[in-house]
Amino acid sequence: MGGASACFPLCLLLAAAQLARPQTPERPVFTCGGILTGESGFIGSEGFPGMYPPNSKCTWKITVPEGKVVVLNFRFIDLENDNLCRYDFVDVYNGHANGQRIGRFCGTFRPGSLVASGNKMMVQMISDANTAGSGFMATFSAAAPDGKGDRYCGGRLEKPSGSFKTPNWPDRDYPVGVTCVWHIIAPKNQLIELKFEKFDVERDNYCRYDYVAVFNGGEVNDAKRIGKYCGDSPPVPIVSEKNELLIQFLSDLSLTADGFIGHYKFRPKKFPTTTATPVTTTFPVTIGLKPTVALCQQKCRRMGTLESNYCSSNFVLAGTVITTATRGGSLLATVSIISIYREGNLAIQQAGKNMSVKLTVVCRQCPLLRRGLNYIIMGQVGEDGRGKIMPNSFVKMFKNKNQKPMNALKNKQC
Repeated sequence: MGGASACFPLCLLLAAAQLARPQTPERPVFTCGGILTGESGFIGSEGFPGMYPPNSKCTWKITVPEGKVVVLNFRFIDLENDNLCRYDFVDVYNGHANGQRIGRFCGTFRPGSLVASGNKMMVQMISDANTAGSGFMATFSAAAPDGKGDRYCGGRLEKPSGSFKTPNWPDRDYPVGVTCVWHIIAPKNQLIELKFEKFDVERDNYCRYDYVAVFNGGEVNDAKRIGKYCGDSPPVPIVSEKNELLIQFLSDLSLTADGFIGHYKFRPKKFPTTTATPVTTTFPVTIGLKPTVALCQQKCRRMGTLESNYCSSNFVLAGTVITTATRGGSLLATVSIISIYREGNLAIQQAGKNMSVKLTVVCRQCPLLRRGLNYIIMGQVGEDGRGKIMPNSFVKMFKNKNQKPMNALKNKQC
């Protein structure tokens, strides 16, 4: 008893000092996937900030309280870079299963806030056999469905009519680093009509930096993209093919502009419908091109000149062949775009600042495209948005000296 009572004042002081000492927060330990719940938290690739492992598939399921929506903010991202995000990438989905994909990201492109339409979100990271990077780290938080902050936008729209707009509209410019996705869903027997009242998004010839993209259906899917828009001219009115439309707005980390406000309404299917075309000039679609013996026995040589082929082609671009694969008698190629002069209805895929297109050389040996080489390519466009190259299509090696005459052609009135 005497020893304990003698220690009492000293022990009390030591305990108080221990409690008063500032506590150093522990660094989160990131594992492959997990179940995350609560008002906020961290999420990161396995082993972050170390190199993420190869051949992995990690899935995180996030749930915030009922009545709130999930907001995801990437603080850091460094994954193997590829203009199509084919190798290592992070996918973000609404919901936990069979959800709508909000976006796919790779390289070091850090998107703005991603907002789910409900209180559940799924994040999935996939890596191949070769890795290159430190992975990613993000934070999630719960927000009111109608959050008014700079970073909150997007959502699910199911009323018969309504509006959507960029953050800060109309008081000031939209912020940098924002990603907004609006998913409009009409009843099964109705279509969606979309109009932009005001429109001002950072101008670029190819809409690479800030842009609005509109898709048929409920996913960011380049095969179903109706158009990609920027500049200060509102897109023409758009009518969906079915009962769903997806509108994606993205701003990068530099220049901004006024933004936009758009309106939608549901309408019966019985009215004749037309789908809006991209902001660039439209061209007729070529269909049903197959590698027949008669076609592929033609002489393999391009017809005419740059000038004579320019107006008769659906699309004209300069690009680097990055992948090739044979299918039947045809060659399928992916081309990374250096410059595009006529876009037409060509489906252009974008990952960060990189753009690419898929082309079919109908007769695989004619003209011959080799991986790693740069070409000027002129051709037609199929119903699937894929470029079609015929034996007499104008294809030639692209060199720096071709840039000036091609830019001059771009201003040509067809």
